[in-house]
Amino acid sequence: MSDRLFLDANVLFTAAHRPQGKAAYLFRTGTDAAAPWTLLSSAYAVEEARRNLAVKFPAALAAWPGLVDRLSIVAQPASARFALDLPDKDQPIWSAAQAGGATHLLTGDLRDFGPHMNQPGRTAGITIQTVAQYLDAWLARGSVR
Repeated sequence: MSDRLFLDANVLFTAAHRPQGKAAYLFRTGTDAAAPWTLLSSAYAVEEARRNLAVKFPAALAAWPGLVDRLSIVAQPASARFALDLPDKDQPIWSAAQAGGATHLLTGDLRDFGPHMNQPGRTAGITIQTVAQYLDAWLARGSVR
C-alpha cells in the first residue's frame, strides 16, 4: 500500500514557488501509476495556497493549475471524526486529512501542528510531519525506486 499524503496549504504554496524543492519533489515523483504515494488535499487548502501565491509569488500562478491537477481533492467534512487540539483555522485541514484516509498530513505549520507531529498513536493513525521529515523516513524505509 502506498502512502496517502495530505498536503497542507503551506506545502502546496512551497511546491508552487520552489519547483526544485522537497515539496515539489512530491509532485515530480508521486503522480504516475507506479508512484510511491498518492497526493491529497482539499479545496480549502488549495484556495488558501492560491491566495497566498497571488500575493507573494504571482509568477508561480502560471504553473498552479498543473500542480493542482496532480492532487486528489478530498471533500470537506463538517467536522473531524477524531478531535485534535488545533486552532479553528487548522480544523478543516485536519478533518479533510481524516476524511481522505490520509496516512500522513504534511505541513510546515510547526506552531500549531508541531505538538502533534510523529505521534500517530495520538492522531488517529495519521502521521503528521514536515515534508523533510516524511522524505527522511521514506528513504530510511528503503522506499527509493
